[in-house]
Amino acid sequence: AVALLGNTIATGAMLFVLITMLGPISGAHFNPAVTLVFRLLGALDTRQALGHVAAQIAGGIIGVWAAHAMFGLSVLELSAKVRTGPGQWTGETIATFGLVLTILGTLRHRAQAVPAAVALYITAAYWFTSSTSFANPAITLARSLSDTFAGIAPADAPAFIACQLAGAMLGLGLARLLFPEADLAKDALADA
Repeated sequence: AVALLGNTIATGAMLFVLITMLGPISGAHFNPAVTLVFRLLGALDTRQALGHVAAQIAGGIIGVWAAHAMFGLSVLELSAKVRTGPGQWTGETIATFGLVLTILGTLRHRAQAVPAAVALYITAAYWFTSSTSFANPAITLARSLSDTFAGIAPADAPAFIACQLAGAMLGLGLARLLFPEADLAKDALADA
C-alpha cells in the first residue's frame, strides 16, 4: 500500500505538470487510446496519430529505462508480475472509459481544467480500480519491461491493451450521447 501510495502521488503530480507544460505543444498526447479517440473525432489525421503513438511508446520505454538506471536496477528486464483475469480486465476497461470521458467532458465544459482533472482522475483510479489503472497502451507496454511492483507480464499486456481500447471506445460512445458530436469534434480540434 505504501508503494502504491508513493506511485500514485508521483504519477498524479507529474501528469499535471506534463499536461500543463506540453498541452500547448502537442495537445498532451501521452496515451494511444486517447489519441485514437482524437483521430476518430477528426482532430488528428492518421499521420499525426501514428507519430504520436510512436512517440508515446518510445517515451514510455525510455522512461522505464531511466527509472531503472536511477534506482540501480538492470535497464533491460521483463516483468514477471501476473496481471490477468476478468476483474483486472474490467478494471482496465473502466479506468480507460473514465479517463476518456474525463478528458472529453472537461474539454467541453472547462478546458483549462484538463490538467487537474486528468491528474486527479488517474490518482483516484489507482485506488478504485482492481488493475491500478494503467489506462494507457504505451504505459502497459513499457511496464512489461519492468520487473518491479508496477510491472505487468508481457503475456498479460495484450488483454490489458484490448480492454483499454474497448474502454476508450465506450468513453467516446457515452461522450457522443452526452455532448453533441459537432461540439466534441470542435473541442478536440481546439485541444489537438
